[in-house]
Amino acid sequence: MTPETTCCFSGHRPPRLPWGDDEADPRCLALKARLGQVLEDAWAQGYRHFLCGMAQGTDLYFCQAVVDLRARHPEITLEAAIPFAGQADRWPEGDRLRRLALLDQCDLETVVQHTYTPGCMGRRNRYMVDRSSLLIAVYDGIPQGGTMNTLAYAMRKGVETVILPVEE
Repeated sequence: MTPETTCCFSGHRPPRLPWGDDEADPRCLALKARLGQVLEDAWAQGYRHFLCGMAQGTDLYFCQAVVDLRARHPEITLEAAIPFAGQADRWPEGDRLRRLALLDQCDLETVVQHTYTPGCMGRRNRYMVDRSSLLIAVYDGIPQGGTMNTLAYAMRKGVETVILPVEE
């Protein structure tokens, strides 16, 4: 697992997505298809280790897409970068169960810190970028929030970025 073969992800949670939690929405299905294609392209470029922050929304889409990619390319490894131990404690039950099922599919879990602090999400994002040479981001273009900060950090570090607009 070197940065040269590691890809990480950043993206929005349901409140920032025009379809919210409705993953049957055609726009969501289209985004998931584009994400799958970008991951296939990353694999073709030599990326074999994928880092996911395990947040609700697009992080879980990414995680599932990597699991699907690994079904075709078993040499892939998937790491959950968890910002703090209680990340999902207040999530709705369905989201918690989905996250747990995806965690079971991960090869490695890294808990960045034990308890919540205001900067823990950013610390998790920097952990992922610092170990990667590619960042895939689902980004709506609004100049605020964690995804924008992660993109800016990656660009400062010279990490290649692929930005998927929320809608095309």
